[in-house]
Parts: sequence; C-alpha cells; structure tokens
Amino acid sequence: MFSRLKDHHLRELLKGSSTAFVFRIFGGITGYIFILLITRNLGADALGVYALSLTVIGITSVIGKLGLDTALLRFVAEYSSQGRKDLVKDVYIHAVRICIPLGIFLSLFIFFASPYIARYIFMKVDLSPYFKIASFGILPAIMISLNSESLRGFKKIKEYAFLGNIAMSFFASLILLTLLSYYKSDNLPVISYIIASLCVLGISTYLWVKNLDIKAKISNIVVSTPLLRVSLPMLLTSSMWLIMGWTDTIMLGIFRPKSDVGIYNVALRISALTGITLGAINTIAAPKFAEFFGRGDMKGLEQTVRHSTKLIFWTSFSAFLVIFIFPSFILGIFGQEFKIGIYALMLLTFGQFVNSISGSVGYILQMTGKQKIFQNIIIFATIINIILNYLLIPRYGINGAAIASMVSMILWNFLSMVYIKSYFNISTLYIPLLSKKI
Repeated sequence: MFSRLKDHHLRELLKGSSTAFVFRIFGGITGYIFILLITRNLGADALGVYALSLTVIGITSVIGKLGLDTALLRFVAEYSSQGRKDLVKDVYIHAVRICIPLGIFLSLFIFFASPYIARYIFMKVDLSPYFKIASFGILPAIMISLNSESLRGFKKIKEYAFLGNIAMSFFASLILLTLLSYYKSDNLPVISYIIASLCVLGISTYLWVKNLDIKAKISNIVVSTPLLRVSLPMLLTSSMWLIMGWTDTIMLGIFRPKSDVGIYNVALRISALTGITLGAINTIAAPKFAEFFGRGDMKGLEQTVRHSTKLIFWTSFSAFLVIFIFPSFILGIFGQEFKIGIYALMLLTFGQFVNSISGSVGYILQMTGKQKIFQNIIIFATIINIILNYLLIPRYGINGAAIASMVSMILWNFLSMVYIKSYFNISTLYIPLLSKKI
C-alpha cells in the first residue's frame, strides 16, 4: 500500500477525498443540528414544510442551470489542466450570461404560481406562503452551484467541500437559532435557508473570483457550442436525477400528511450517511476523470477507478452496519414520532449501500463523453421510480416510497456498471473475495 503512495494520482485521490470526507463529516453534523433544531422546536410538520419548499427550490434550480454546472466541472478541469485560463473564463462567463436571466424568470414564475402549485399539485393551500418564500432561493442556488462546480474543476477541494457540505447548514443553523429566540413559526426553517443561501452566494463568488485569473483575456475561440452540446444532455440527466430523488417526497406530500414527509426526510438524510465516502471521493475523482479523458489516458482513469472503489467499499460498509443495527435508536434522536420510519430507513440504507459500492459510475460516464448514455439510463430509472411511487405510496406510505427509491437506485447503478464494463472494460464494483472475478 505504501509503495502505491508513490503514485501521484493515488496520493491526490487520497488527499482530496480525505479532505472532502472531513468536510462532509462536519457538514453532516451541522446539517443534523439544523434538522434537530427544526424537529425539537417546531415538529415533524415544520420539517415536512421545509422539505417540500426545498423540493421546489431544487427542481426549479436544476432547470435554471441547464446542466451548465456539470459542464463547467468538465470544461474547467480540461482547460485548466492545459493552462488555458482564458478558456476557463470564457466558458464561465457564457454560462453565467445564460443562467442569471433564466434564474430571475424562474424565481418570478414560482413566486406568482405558488398558490396554484400548492392547491393543484400538493392539494394543500397552506403551502403557498412557504413556496413564495422559497422562490427567493432559486437564483442563489443556481449561482452557488456554478461557482462551486467551477472551483471543483480547479481541484479546489477545500473550497468546494466547504460550500457544498458545511456553509449552507452552518449559516442556516445559526440564523434559525437566532430567529427561534424571538418567535416560533413553521416558516422559520425556509426563511433561514434563504438568508443562508445569500451568505453562501457571496462567499462562493469571492472564492471563484479569487482563484480565477480575471486579467486573462477572453479567448476568441467559440466554446459556447460544445458547452451547450455537453450541458443539455446533462440538464436532462440532472432533471431526471432530481425528479427521481424528489418524486418520493412530492408524492408523499400529495398522498400523505406533512408529518410523513418530515419523518421520511429524516430517514433519507440518515441513509445518506452510507454514501458519504462516495460523495467525498467523487469530489476529487470527477475532475480527475475529465483530466484523464482529456489527455486520452485511459490507463490512469482505470487505476483511479480501481483505487476509489476499494476505499468506497470499506468505509461505506461500516456506516451501513451501524444504521442497520441501530435504526430505532438513531431515529429516536430526532423524537419518538420518527421511530415509525425504521423500515423506510433500512430500505433506503440498503439502496445507498449498493449505490456506494457500485462506484462513481455517473461521473465516469459524464466526464468521458458518455453523458447521453447516462441520460438514457437515468430516464429509464426515473420512469420506474415514478411508477413505483405512484403504486406503493398510497398503500404503504413511507415504506412504499423507500422501496421505490431503493429499486430505482439499484437499477441505474447496475445498468451503468454494465455499460462501463462492456465499453471501457473497467469494473467499478469492488467486493472482497469476488473483486478478481468482476
């Protein structure tokens, strides 16, 4: 193992992923503090309102980004490895010019359409004021994503990890704690999130400008065409990904009481701990995939995949065991009413574990020019997810939502693994004793 540390790419992978992991741990702590502040002071209903409002922000901001955040990750990584900061600046400015007007339009649309969304989609008229507040977070969410993914392309892992894992929950917790000392209302979590997003937007803009050579002249090379050609399939992928990720919450909001949405949201967040290492490794692995592909170094790509899969398995397995052994105790931390989510938590955790040990399949495909393949896989899995949620939630509630999420997650990971193995002859799955056979 120590001899392998002489490998520059392995050292970079270990350093970047360990840094991202530490930030994710602290981010997880601040995130759960924020959830605890909501559940202990305002209850499951307030958490349900917050989760639904966040769903509106998330879905709308994905549309507003047009897939340009993921495209920026790829192009910034490629151009910066070539020393072309002029192209980096060019591609970033082009993305911003598209996203800001679109973000403003979407914010205004959600603000004025909130009564109709609440009444005709969620069948809960009282959600309208919360969605109006949420509309102010759409443009900041878009710009934060563009800035942070661009920093990630520069391999600024600390900055990216801080913005993506700690900043929002940290500021939101401080703001919510301050507001709770004056009065209590179900809209406080949403208000806190919006104020925090404005703070994070300012920080992300500062960090990006600091790392970008603003004196670099804009290139005369037209990069807008490849940018959009790459980003639009990524938009569809991101949209499907988000729909698949939020369909359970949306349908629970339609068919079940707000408290069920809150309980399920807690189970979902806890299960995500199983994939914390995958997310940490992806932080540095994604730009490295783009770097290897840009140079045509498929051997380096394969080695990075092999190293990362082993790290992901052993670190994810321990979290999987802890959650599976103590689900009732963990849910009880958030309040006794959350213990009814035990089976949902176990199902979601198993799905997350399969997602983790399958490796960085999504980023491998998107960073190597196979974004359309991944787009088709995600579309198929999303359709299955929607059908299962529609059939299972009315009958089984949060457990039905968990089954739908688990099945669709396993499905898209399996299909992606099969394609990567058949096309690149690279195995992304590592299981002890069986890994040599895969």
